[in-house]
Amino acid sequence: MMDIEAEVRDIKQHVIEISGKIDELIYEREIIAMMKLAEKSLSGFFEAEPDIYKITDLKVRYKKDNGDIKQITIS
Repeated sequence: MMDIEAEVRDIKQHVIEISGKIDELIYEREIIAMMKLAEKSLSGFFEAEPDIYKITDLKVRYKKDNGDIKQITIS
């Protein structure tokens, strides 16, 4: 009898953990959906706005090199 009760508790704990992970994934998907919606709804506004800075205005750039992000200073 003890083994079955222990297994049920173990299964219950796993279900709780899985439920938490599912909740987290749903939350992240909702955030992504809201970000996409905001980007889409604001795209017309930003297209009408002039560019304030150009790539030549940058003083520092970042480059990904073999998984590492390296800073490149531009003079």
